[in-house]
Amino acid sequence: MESNGPAIRELPILESGDRLSRAEFERRYTAMPHLEKAELIEGVVYVASPVRIRKHANPHGKIITWLGVYEAATPGIMLGDNPTVRLDLDNEPQPDAILRIEEAWGGQSRISEDDYIEGAPELIVEIAASSASYDLHDKLRAYRRNGVREYLVWLVQERQFRWYGLQEGEYRLQAPDSAGVLSSQIFPGLHLAVNALLNGEMRQVLAVLQQGINSEAHQAFVQSQLKLQE
Repeated sequence: MESNGPAIRELPILESGDRLSRAEFERRYTAMPHLEKAELIEGVVYVASPVRIRKHANPHGKIITWLGVYEAATPGIMLGDNPTVRLDLDNEPQPDAILRIEEAWGGQSRISEDDYIEGAPELIVEIAASSASYDLHDKLRAYRRNGVREYLVWLVQERQFRWYGLQEGEYRLQAPDSAGVLSSQIFPGLHLAVNALLNGEMRQVLAVLQQGINSEAHQAFVQSQLKLQE
């Protein structure tokens, strides 16, 4: 039996390697609610593979714990776990974690009416298998160009952290201090005990973070944030 109604066009599925506009990427992603993670990086689609526990999910959980404790102690900031971020017309990543200053507190990104982050969060964290990952190539370039002020990558296979800070339009790699601690330049007191985290010693990771939270620099940051709301 012939139908007199209009033909319904089924959207093509998202596949890694597709080259799409951001609008088309969002249409296809929205039409695939079972798909947990897909990203548009420099106009190219990347669909996530199944997630391994030791190489990704557990490290991811530790990073979220670390950032969550800092968020709880610091007004005016927001932690995001795998949020979609509208960076520009060719880039819509879904980072493993972000830490942003709220727009009303002087941050550089905002929340859209349909509840997505638009613009560059101050800090993005990615969990990568190795330095061959696109996290250290295409993503890094997109984050730098769009003004992500700090970019932290955990290279799980190589047991390394790379923490980049944006200076004069370029990312500069920072080195740990004499105690093996990496520290944010944007979020005072956000300290990362590298060796402790690599060895799974979360109690020590959180103890070092608490020292940062108790520092004069963090307290001054909190007071400056609160003054913005007076």
